[in-house]
This record gives sequence, structure tokens and C-alpha cells, in this order.
Amino acid sequence: MLPSQEASKIYHDNYMRNSRAIGVLWAIFTICFAIVNVVVFIQPYWIGDSVNTPQAGYFGLFHHCVGTGSPNRELTCAGSFSDFGSIPSGAFKAASVFVLLSMVLTLSCIACMLLFFFCNTSTVYKTCAWMQLLCGVCLVLGCMIFPDGWDAEVIRDMCGEQTGKYSLGDCSVRWAYMLAIMGILNALFLSFLAFVLGNRQTDFYLDDLQMDNKEPNLDGI
Repeated sequence: MLPSQEASKIYHDNYMRNSRAIGVLWAIFTICFAIVNVVVFIQPYWIGDSVNTPQAGYFGLFHHCVGTGSPNRELTCAGSFSDFGSIPSGAFKAASVFVLLSMVLTLSCIACMLLFFFCNTSTVYKTCAWMQLLCGVCLVLGCMIFPDGWDAEVIRDMCGEQTGKYSLGDCSVRWAYMLAIMGILNALFLSFLAFVLGNRQTDFYLDDLQMDNKEPNLDGI
């Protein structure tokens, strides 16, 4: 093998090794993001009371708990995704659907990782990249639509008369909502990384073809 070809092969091997390591990290972060997405969908801590609210309580996408008077009193919980009629706002229903789609897309992306054993690596990365991009879009829509339902009567009773669409009155944003916003950034980053890895795999394949074509044919010597 010529010195230039040997150096090219060493560079190619190192490049492949680094890409595999980045691919493993991408897979781990994708699994972590899926767990976050499930938590965001299930947990009812998107908005909640404060020291100034007339009632204690908290709201999620579809489940909520509200008390009466003193924050020390017992809370009454209601709301289920399987019973749309129990969700207090149409905006909450729409946001629930979009966040559910985001969760399904993320879990489907994890399932697609099994295709690495059967399909072209570049195709799998790019498929997952599109799914993660759609996941981010669904989370954006869910986070944008959710505040449109803050004018529901049950929320106004808890948060005060100044509560309205995109205005929480005396209530405050809770950790699940903040986690959903962070999830948007995670989804976009993972999607970008998957596109990069997919394009790298395509470049590796083309480089392999070029190296095979450049190897001298010694059969006739």
C-alpha cells in the first residue's frame, strides 16, 4: 500500500471510530430525552399556585388538582387523557395531543435503532433525525397552545380574576412546563446531530468506494 493510501486509511479509521462514539452518545441522549418526554406528558406540574392564590392546586396537560381556601386543605384531583370531557380547556386537549405525538415519535425513534442491524446506517440516522425534528415541532405547538387555555373557569378560580389567555395571574409556571421547553432544544439538537451522522456515513461509503477504486490491480503481475 502506498504511503498516501496508508495515511488515508488511518485517517478514515479514526474518523469512523469517532463517529461511532458520537453515535453511541446520540443514542444515550435520545433514550434520556424519551424519558423526559414521558415525564412531561404524565406529570401535572405545568402551572401551579403561589402564596397569593385564593386556592391551592396545580395543572398539567390533562390532570389537575385543586383545593379550596387554605393551601393546607386537601386537594381534589380530576382529569384523564382517556376522558377528554374531564380536561378543563380545549387548548389543554390540543396541547395534550401534540405532546403525546412528540412522545410517540421519540419512542418510535428508539425502536428504529434496531434497524441499525438490518438497514443502511445513514438511512436510519436520517429517519431518526426527521422523527426528532417532528418531535420538536410537536413540543413547540404543545407549549404554545397550552397557555391559550389559562382562561378556563377552574384556573381562574385558583389563580385569580386577573388570569386570562397567556396570563397566569397569581399562579406560576412549574417545572414540567420548563422541562418541556428544554425538551424542544434537546429535540432540535439531537435531530441536527443525527443529520450530521447520517451525512458522515454517506461520506464514509463514498470514501470506501474511492479507496477501492484507487487500489492497484496486481492480478496481472
